Amino acid sequence: MDEKFKQLSELGAADFAHINGSLIDHLKGTKDLLSSWSASQVLQDAGLYHAAYGTAGFEAQMVAANQREKIAQIIGSQAEEIVYQYCACDRDCFWPQLGLVENPQFRNRFNLQTYQLDTQLLKNFCELTVANELEIAMGNADFVTEHGSGLFKLFTNMWPLLSPKANSAVIRVLG
Repeated sequence: MDEKFKQLSELGAADFAHINGSLIDHLKGTKDLLSSWSASQVLQDAGLYHAAYGTAGFEAQMVAANQREKIAQIIGSQAEEIVYQYCACDRDCFWPQLGLVENPQFRNRFNLQTYQLDTQLLKNFCELTVANELEIAMGNADFVTEHGSGLFKLFTNMWPLLSPKANSAVIRVLG
């Protein structure tokens, strides 16, 4: 973990501002939240690097999406795949389908391709999404006021895809 965190810092994560402070603190907080839910080490590593290529909600990039192998060398290919899909997500297209469509179609905002995520990747994506948003919400009452009800509805739709600990956290933080 220390080496992965060190390399994250070397990529410049500490130099980026984020809604509740620095990006590096948010990334570590997301990883720590996943850890507290007993998430796999792969998912925790993905949580630590989840904004590496920028996201639909956070455009700044530490690494260009065409340099995926650089991140895979640090956190492993499974964790990197979760990071890539998380960063590539066209949230406006994908999020409204979650829990409402049997086979939601993922739209990749980098290459505009549409496809389905396999079941495990979908579950990891959802768990990471909840951890990311709750990490912000836990330190920002204004964020909860502005986005809490929409996120609660989204996460309720994700309910069957989430771990029991993630579902409990959703209720505790947003319910």
